[in-house]
Amino acid sequence: LPGDAYSWSWELDKERIVNSIRTVNDRLRDYCDRNGIVFVDYFAAMTDGNDAMKKEYQKDPIHPNREGYLIMEKVLLEALEK
Repeated sequence: LPGDAYSWSWELDKERIVNSIRTVNDRLRDYCDRNGIVFVDYFAAMTDGNDAMKKEYQKDPIHPNREGYLIMEKVLLEALEK
């Protein structure tokens, strides 16, 4: 999921958080591609374009709210159809 702050650790640098999320997503996507597994990309569906989660999908900067989980459900169902 996109995120640019951790509510339990506000002192962490935004760039460090964003880079960590990108690295994990890139590694997962690469693994899936190499092994014929569908990658479920919640990040692309939920980002505000600036590496944060869209406000309408978040409970706090890193956790989705009900609307966020509905988006995740839609993305997952689309992936399952593949």
